[in-house]
Parts: sequence; structure tokens; C-alpha cells
Amino acid sequence: MSSDVVDLIMQDHREVERLFDKMREFPDTRPLAAPVLSALLIAHSRAEESAVYPAAKDEAGDTEEVAHSQEEHTQAEAMLKRLVETDPESAQFGEVLAELEDAVTHHVEEEESTVLPHMKEHLSEQRRMELGEAFAASRAEHLGERPGEATKEELKWQAHNVGLTGASSMGKAELAKKLKAKTG
Repeated sequence: MSSDVVDLIMQDHREVERLFDKMREFPDTRPLAAPVLSALLIAHSRAEESAVYPAAKDEAGDTEEVAHSQEEHTQAEAMLKRLVETDPESAQFGEVLAELEDAVTHHVEEEESTVLPHMKEHLSEQRRMELGEAFAASRAEHLGERPGEATKEELKWQAHNVGLTGASSMGKAELAKKLKAKTG
């Protein structure tokens, strides 16, 4: 198995797509599949935000794309929080699931057509392997976290990724509020 960060990210994308397909096609799997989807999306997002996006922004020059991707992560996390708080057997669950799937699919398509190819082009194979190790370690560390429960340090990474200045001098609540205002 490759430890190139681009390959690892794309593997996660395929697994997320598989989980969406499963929950859409087999609604009886939703009570068990939704927590798995949530855990994977949160761990994946946190790992990208701390280990990948700073390198994509600072080393590969993808400042605008990273800021946009960070905004999409923030929006998807809010949708994911709604999903895990919704009864998997309700009609509303299907609506929230469809909204989340559309948002995540859009994000994946953009990331795989801009950020990831730029990383392949502008970062050496050795650097992508280093980032792959950091991504995998961060993802493992964040497995089991729930949407809406980012730490101040994680919020600071998100602020860096969207170009929000002054994050280190803000309290966690103020930082979360500023990020929400910036990312819509």
C-alpha cells in the first residue's frame, strides 16, 4: 500500500463514497454505517487540516484552493453534526444524508481536480511520503471524534488554512465564531 499522501486521501474518498452508497441503497444499514461515516470524515478532515493543507498552501502554492477546501470542511462538519443527531430511521435522515453526500461529492471532485494534482506536481515524492505518514498518524489520532468538537489547536489550523489572522490571541469560542463567519 502506498503511503503517498495523495493516494491515502483518495483511498479515504473512495471509502466515503462506498459508505454513502451503502446507506442510500440499504437504509437498514444507516444506524451502524452513520457513525462509521462520521468517524472517517472527521478524522480525514482533521488530518487534512493539520498535516496536508498547510503544505498545500505554503509549499505547493494552493492558497485559494486550500481556503475553499477548508470552508467546505466546515460546512460539511455542520451537516455531519445534523446527520448524527437525526434518527437514522426517519425521513429527515435521508434528506440530511443527501445534502451531506452532495456537499462531500462536490468537495472531493474539486480537491481531486485541483489541490491533489498540484501536490503531485509541486511536491517531491519524498515530501508526499512524509505528508502521507503525518496524515495517517493524524487520522488515527482523530478517529472517534465527533463533529462540532474541534479543539482550539484544530481551530487554529482551520484559521491558518482560510487565512484568518490573529487566531492565536483568540479564545476558543471567539475563534469558532470568527471561523463560522468566514466560512459561512
